[in-house]
Order: sequence, then C-alpha cells, then structure tokens
Amino acid sequence: MNETLRSLYDRFYTPLPLAEYEQEVETCHRQLIERLEKPERKLVLQIIDTQNHIIEERSLDSFLCGFRLAWELAGELNHYQENRHLSSAEEAETDACSVS
Repeated sequence: MNETLRSLYDRFYTPLPLAEYEQEVETCHRQLIERLEKPERKLVLQIIDTQNHIIEERSLDSFLCGFRLAWELAGELNHYQENRHLSSAEEAETDACSVS
C-alpha cells in the first residue's frame, strides 16, 4: 500500500517554487566551500544531505497522512449517505404503513 501511496505522491506532488531560497542556499554553500578545508566541507555536505532527506521524508509523510485522512473522510461520508438513505426509506415505509 505504501508503494501505491508513494506513486501517488510522486505523480501529484509539485514542489513549491522557492528559487529565492534555493539561490540563497547555493550562495552560502559556495561561501562555505571557499572558507572551509576539505574535511569540514564534507561534514557540511553530509549535514545538508541529511537535512534534505529529513525534509523529503516529512513531505511524503505529510502527503500520506493527508491522503489517509481524505480516505477516512470519504468513508465516513459514504457511511453517512447510506444511513441517510436508509432513514429516508424507513420513514417512507412508516408513513405508508400509517396511511393504510
């Protein structure tokens, strides 16, 4: 099931256009590369990669939670509509019996 939901996420999720922020990250990244030695650069890149992974996982989790909520709401609405139709049918049957 999670693979199906992951496919839905990949198909329907459109990342927000954040060009300004992406440019700022790139500028800061270049400045860090210029100022840091190789071991520190690797550490910074590892931090950035890990943060990106966390962000991606949270985005997917948010999508999955929203999808499951929508699915449950659709089920509840369907259940409500079925009960509503049953109540209307019971009322009509009761009215028909009272008239006889």
